[in-house]
Amino acid sequence: MLEIAVRTHLVGLAGSLRKASYSRATLSGLRDNLPRSVDLETCDLQLPLYNEDEDRADGPEPVQLFRNAIDASDGVVIVTPEYNHGIPGVLKNALDWASRPLGKSVLIDKPVLVITVSPAFTGGVRAHAQVNETLLAIPARILAGPQVVLGGIATKVKDGIVDPPYLAFALEAIDRLVAMSQQRA
Repeated sequence: MLEIAVRTHLVGLAGSLRKASYSRATLSGLRDNLPRSVDLETCDLQLPLYNEDEDRADGPEPVQLFRNAIDASDGVVIVTPEYNHGIPGVLKNALDWASRPLGKSVLIDKPVLVITVSPAFTGGVRAHAQVNETLLAIPARILAGPQVVLGGIATKVKDGIVDPPYLAFALEAIDRLVAMSQQRA
């Protein structure tokens, strides 16, 4: 009997707006190494600042598109740098938009993998903790297990991930995210 692979659609969020960001390079490297049954679409986080007055059904179109992309996905992969020992403002803003309206967030019970990257040896562990804290409040389903943090990122990525052990470690986390998303279905 022929088995049909379950198609998994993931959404990637890069916590940096910089074109050549390490977060984007990491997402690209992951996307380029996924099995054919898994796709990873990177969302644009150039959203207006969260304003509850604008948070309505006919609110900003980029926000509607962003929320729809997350809602239609099987899971979310967040790759973010650490800025000043914390979560970048652009990512926090995006999570604020995704977390609303209260009790109806597109992230409620959505499987999420958090990966942090940093030129420092600590790999962005403080930002990792802050992103997890925000996701717990939503409440998203954060992937359990070893945290994926990468220090010394400048030597580990170029146009994608060039460090084989890191790539293998991150792809193993993606495999766990895919399994988690299939349990949810």
